[in-house]
Amino acid sequence: MRILVTGASGFVGGAFLRRHAGEKDLQLIGTGRRASDLDDYIRCDLSRPFDLPVRPDVVIHAAARSSPWGTRAEYSAQNVDATRHVIEFCRRNGSPRLVYLSSSSVFYREAHQYDLREDSVVGPRFVNTYAETKYAGEQLVRDYPGEHVIVRPRAVFGVGDTVLFPRILEAARRGALPLFTGQDRPVVGDLIQIDTLSDYLLRVATMAAPAESYNLTNAQPVDIQTLLLDVLGRLDLPAPTRRVPIGAALRMATIAEWLWRSLRLRGEPPLTRFGVGVFAYSKTFDPARMLADLGPPSVSIATGIDDFVAWQQAQWAA
Repeated sequence: MRILVTGASGFVGGAFLRRHAGEKDLQLIGTGRRASDLDDYIRCDLSRPFDLPVRPDVVIHAAARSSPWGTRAEYSAQNVDATRHVIEFCRRNGSPRLVYLSSSSVFYREAHQYDLREDSVVGPRFVNTYAETKYAGEQLVRDYPGEHVIVRPRAVFGVGDTVLFPRILEAARRGALPLFTGQDRPVVGDLIQIDTLSDYLLRVATMAAPAESYNLTNAQPVDIQTLLLDVLGRLDLPAPTRRVPIGAALRMATIAEWLWRSLRLRGEPPLTRFGVGVFAYSKTFDPARMLADLGPPSVSIATGIDDFVAWQQAQWAA
C-alpha cells in the first residue's frame, strides 16, 4: 500500500512516517513545506496547485497551520486552500482514500464540555480562526467523491511536540505562567500521545471500512493543572505562584489579541483566549466509536509523559 502523508515536515506527519518506516507492505511518501531528512520526501507548497510523481492508495492530509495565532490569510491558505488542492490532486490520481486531520477544537465553546461525540454540534461560531478553517476543510472533504475519513485528535503531545507543551514550558521558564483561579470545578481534559495517534492513523488508512469520522484521544482524561505541575517539577521548572482569576485572564487576553491585530505586532500575544481556555474549561470526549473500531491506545499517557520529559531534558542538555 502506498501512503502519501502531507505535512511530513511537521510534528504529526513526521512522527507518523518515522513510526511506520520500514513496515512490511507499506510504501510511505512524505511532502511538506520545509526541508527534511526523511526518506522518500518531496518538498511542496500545498497552498498552491501542485502535482507529485506518485499515485497513492491513501493520502493522510496532516498539513496545516496549527499555531494558535496567525492572520486569517495564513489560516485560509494553509488550512482551506491547501485542503482544496490536496483534493484536486486526489481527483487527478485515482481518488485514493483521503484521511483528513481536522481538530477537536471545531467543537469548542468557552465553557465546560464533556463526552463530546463525533456527531456533537459544530459551529456556527468558533473559538478561533484555526478551528473555523479546519472545519471549512472538513466541508471540502465531505464533498470529495472518493473514500474519506475525518479524524479530530485532541491535544497531541509527545517527543517532537512543537505546539502544546513548548509554549507552556517557555512561559514557565520566564516566570510568566500564572495559576488560573475561579473555576467552579477541576479542569479535566483528554490528550493523545503522538505514537498512539500515529497508530490510529495507520489503522484508519488501512482498515476495510472506516467510519466517516473519529474523535481521537487516549481515552484517559486527566486533571490538566495536576499534570502540568508534575511535568514542571520533573523538568526542574518553577511552579507558577501568581494567581489570576479566569475572568480577568480572558479580559487581558482579549486586549492582547486586539493590540497584536491592530498594531500588526510580530509574533504571538503573550496571552490568547484559546490559551486561557485550555486551563479554564474541561474538554472530554466519548471514545466509544474509536475504541470499537480502532482498539485501545497503544501508548499510555504516563509512558508518553515519561518519554516527553526525557526528550525535553535531552534537548535542553544538547
